[in-house]
Amino acid sequence: MYRIIERQDLAPNVKLFRIETPFIARKAQPGQFVIVRIHEEGERIPLTVADFDREGGTITLIFQEVGKTTKMLGTFREGDEILDVVGPLGRPTEIEKYGTVVCVGGGVGIASVYPITRALKEAGNRVISIIGARSKNLLILEDEIREVSDELYITTDDGSYGRRGFVSDELKRLIEEGWKIDWSIAIGPAVMMRAVAETTRPYNIKTMVSLNSLMVDGTGMCGCCRVEVGGRTRFVCVDGPDFDGHQVNFKLLLSRQRIYLDEEKIALEKYEAVKEGVS
Repeated sequence: MYRIIERQDLAPNVKLFRIETPFIARKAQPGQFVIVRIHEEGERIPLTVADFDREGGTITLIFQEVGKTTKMLGTFREGDEILDVVGPLGRPTEIEKYGTVVCVGGGVGIASVYPITRALKEAGNRVISIIGARSKNLLILEDEIREVSDELYITTDDGSYGRRGFVSDELKRLIEEGWKIDWSIAIGPAVMMRAVAETTRPYNIKTMVSLNSLMVDGTGMCGCCRVEVGGRTRFVCVDGPDFDGHQVNFKLLLSRQRIYLDEEKIALEKYEAVKEGVS
């Protein structure tokens, strides 16, 4: 069992949990994730490690309440315990001194890009960060990202904060203004990562993306998280989650993400009906 020692509501339906996991905290690297199961019969869900405290023995998870399991997880409070937290899983992000790097985070993906941004800054890179959300009230970790960036640009879809538009629009503006970018990473919804990859493709800017495919066991055995990269089948849980964005078949990724939408909707409706009945 893993105890929640801190809980924060970062934005509507977006929660932060700091959890006691001494072993994972000692081993976790930027870009890795854990598999969480909240009870014996619960679904296994992958969540990126948004931060880790090696001395304190904790990791930070940030998630958005979308389906049944994340809605249930969102009801947990400080002091509650989660049945399973397995990890760290996946390959860490390759942190090197590239030169000038751009780190792009969209929505809850900002939480995933944060430890990578920090590590790239510590490695001696000049870090330009671009973060965005649908509106100002959904933007998370602005202060944390600013602290580890040389420059920070913010976008919102509705123009309620920062520049109106998408993170890919802001990236395109910087490129067209003549900024020399040596490396980039984008984390967020698949459509956002695809837009960023297509923005950098004509300029041959190496662009990594952290894929969020369906996942079950997290060890490469079930094959559920398979994606196509460079014409080859790869498994996100063991070969990724980071891949060259210019090589990812995003059309296939997006179609696979929609496979269980109906089942997920039914499960959520049943959960909410029971919850309302109890209350």
